[in-house]
Amino acid sequence: MSRPHLLVIPYPAQGHVMPLMELSHNLVDRGFKITFVNTEVTHERVVASSSNMAHYEEFIHLVSIPDGMEAGEDRNQHVKRIDLMLKVMPGHLENLIKKINESNNGHDRITCVIADEHLGWALEVAQKMSIPRAAFWPVSAVLMALVFHIPKLIVDGIITAE
Repeated sequence: MSRPHLLVIPYPAQGHVMPLMELSHNLVDRGFKITFVNTEVTHERVVASSSNMAHYEEFIHLVSIPDGMEAGEDRNQHVKRIDLMLKVMPGHLENLIKKINESNNGHDRITCVIADEHLGWALEVAQKMSIPRAAFWPVSAVLMALVFHIPKLIVDGIITAE
């Protein structure tokens, strides 16, 4: 029987890629196959720094899709980058999933999409294609606890809503 095939896509920024890569390693250890999708620029960096991937390379396939920016363009222009990502990446992701699902006589279909919570459009693509999906929020437990307790802190008068 083949392994369930997950497509994992992080937000292309420091602090987002590695937590999802670590999750992918853990999922491989539990019997999953992963297609890990990065932007082209992030893909180059991940491949260049992937010295510890030998154990996982059979089950983690690194691929890239364009983010809409030109090579060498300043990716610190966050508003422009996010706008281009929203315009360009959903179509490329959908095409990638179709290509994967049609390969190997359909025996290697994507069974779930796990996307960084900043990439809601990736979850929308999965929904459109009737693929189960999950959002991943790569923050520390302390930050998550703080965010979930903000309403109580406001009610208790410890902080203001402003």
